[in-house]
Amino acid sequence: MKWISGAVLGAALCVSACSTTAELAPAPAATHAVQIVDASDQARIDGALRAAVERDGLAGASALIYENGQEVYFGAFGEADREAHRPMARDTIVQIFSMTKPITGVALMMLYEEGKFQLDDPLSQYLPEFANIRVYTGLDANGQPIYETPHRPITVRDITRHTAGFASNPSELPAGMMAQNPGRRENTLAQEAHELSQLPLVFHPGERWLYGPSVDVQARLVEVLSGMPFDRFVRTRILNPLRMDTTRYVVPEADRGRLAASYRRGADNVIARVPDEEAFAFNTRDWPLKPGSYGYTSTLDDYMRFARMLVNEGELDGVRVLRPETVRLLSTSHLDDSVTNRSWLPNKGQVGFGVDVAVRLRPPADAAESSGQVGEFFWDGAASTLFWVDPANDLTAVMFVQIQPFDPFHLHKSFRDAVYAGTSAAAPTAP
Repeated sequence: MKWISGAVLGAALCVSACSTTAELAPAPAATHAVQIVDASDQARIDGALRAAVERDGLAGASALIYENGQEVYFGAFGEADREAHRPMARDTIVQIFSMTKPITGVALMMLYEEGKFQLDDPLSQYLPEFANIRVYTGLDANGQPIYETPHRPITVRDITRHTAGFASNPSELPAGMMAQNPGRRENTLAQEAHELSQLPLVFHPGERWLYGPSVDVQARLVEVLSGMPFDRFVRTRILNPLRMDTTRYVVPEADRGRLAASYRRGADNVIARVPDEEAFAFNTRDWPLKPGSYGYTSTLDDYMRFARMLVNEGELDGVRVLRPETVRLLSTSHLDDSVTNRSWLPNKGQVGFGVDVAVRLRPPADAAESSGQVGEFFWDGAASTLFWVDPANDLTAVMFVQIQPFDPFHLHKSFRDAVYAGTSAAAPTAP
């Protein structure tokens, strides 16, 4: 059995920068460093990706893994566009959807380092439109909405961990209240934030975890605090310095032949191509909205540079994006144990939530849970893309497919199990 290399995540974490509700994942005891992914593991990882294509019917799948600063695995199987018979390749461009969110979190935390805000500051201190927001609690006997004053203001920390109280879909509010979606592509971030502030919250800030539009509010906060459009800030402060040239909202005409087609698994289990005019509507036109929550395209190598910057405590190839203590703060769980209503987050495993990333707090509990190392942080995207950062083993992984609904064949578990097989981070085997 391989042993996991240890890493103490650090007394360097500034406790005063984080509320008492934050929980740092316990670091494993230091042991002799042993390679997690070596030549003997590559066939097993190949097998997981190949099975997704040949057995389950995915069009294509690819993955890239770095460990100790070196590439230890690359594999690509199937086709990026099965109708055109174009293979999945290393330079295939995919839509990463919510893997945009951690990039936004890094942008915001750069401004935190500059002293522009504190995490427990009221959001309305910087975005005054959120000062008088109400909480919707149901309907009265006459079918009229009942509102309450929030028990406390929305804080910046709330918008980084999905505890602000924003509705995630129209069904959570009275009929018609969200008929005009604040996050529509024709809006700017400023317009989206204003319209969102006119809607009631669906719970009191801090009382639940509910995935929603918080990260677009983060992007708007970046604009206000930096004095720059969000997309320009990210391009000049993160993407260009890290040489992430294919991570962008709009794919130029010359590169559209590298875009992976989008596929959808129907109720009949048949996988069908999403029409290009629907699938690529956002990424082939320069819309007013530059969302923080979704929208970027990327390649394996591009997104791996972002992941490697994080595992290297904020620096890559001489370019420093964040200080080490800020990366540790970002990758610390800020969810208190009292927040028991966490929607579908427990499906991600024994995790808490930091700044736009899930944080693994405990080892896999059973065979149904994906393998993973305590202290890792990660996120994924609607088209089933995945990345994670494992500081204890200096390991980063990026996996790309383009299939909805999310991970219908449980490839995330198969891939993770293949990476960590034979280590103490492996999920228990079924009895």
